[in-house]
Amino acid sequence: MEPLKIGEVLLPNRVVLAPMAGITDKAFRIIAREHGCGLIYTEMISAKALTYKNERTKALLDIQGEEQPIAVQLFGCEPKVMAEAAQIVAAEGVQLIDINMGCPVPKVVRNGEGSALLENPQLAKEIVQRMRRVVSLPITVKIRTGWDQENIVAVSFAREMEQAGVSAIAVHGRTREQFYSGFADWQIIKQVKEAVSVPVIGNGDIWVAQDAQRMLLETGCDAVMLGRGVRGNPWLISQVSHYLTLGRELEPPDLPEKIRGALRHLSLEVKLKGEELGIKEMRKHLLWYLKGLPRTASLKEALFRTGKEQEVVCLLQLYMEEQLRYNS
Repeated sequence: MEPLKIGEVLLPNRVVLAPMAGITDKAFRIIAREHGCGLIYTEMISAKALTYKNERTKALLDIQGEEQPIAVQLFGCEPKVMAEAAQIVAAEGVQLIDINMGCPVPKVVRNGEGSALLENPQLAKEIVQRMRRVVSLPITVKIRTGWDQENIVAVSFAREMEQAGVSAIAVHGRTREQFYSGFADWQIIKQVKEAVSVPVIGNGDIWVAQDAQRMLLETGCDAVMLGRGVRGNPWLISQVSHYLTLGRELEPPDLPEKIRGALRHLSLEVKLKGEELGIKEMRKHLLWYLKGLPRTASLKEALFRTGKEQEVVCLLQLYMEEQLRYNS
């Protein structure tokens, strides 16, 4: 698997972690890097809130001590504000800036942001151009196939973005109206790849390593972006990287490895956010780590009742020991 270049930024491999609100925080980014991820995105950050110096928003921009390359993803619809935010981001030492043009969430779309920009290519183009005038970093975009099945615009929109000067385009193979339901249309990703000369990153329905290989072969895309498949399963990152490099599958994590992974994640969240917020943030992650494991109902209830790190550690270790005894 050869490295990939986006602008002047060289990625060590072609495995990319999608920006996911409430998921790809600093703790998860550190874990993704430990699993060998080639490019990591922050959670999406409001450009307007950043320019207003909102403290909670500024905290999302904290990449201190993290290994590059990291892309910061901004969302917004005002070219002047997006350009100001880009300058703030560039000063933090990131290597790429991504613009969210695919988020389907109603409160984002209502403001003309996220996937609403798919219906306003001229504005989208102006945003990219304004940002490019004030920062020298590569600007990339993440888009969907279109607003709905009757309005598939990814190919023409991608061409407009290339003309505006983006250095790469990530395509989630679903429409805005699909949200995360149904299946991703990889053929649209292929059409975008054939229509532009900048790198295209394919996104949607990569659940196992073979899916990533199949996407590369079927679409010709330059890299694969992992999203919901990594929730509670960061091992997917190393599995995909290993498979694309060597053509062999890694063994899936066993129960002790899953529990160790969850505890490592917990430790980072608490260290970075404090015990109260760290535990609160971890609850959804713990449900994902435990997904598919046997006899977890009472464990999940107990995890949601506690706010203490040591109690969570004890509950998970006790569960692991019980399951190992049960299966011995």
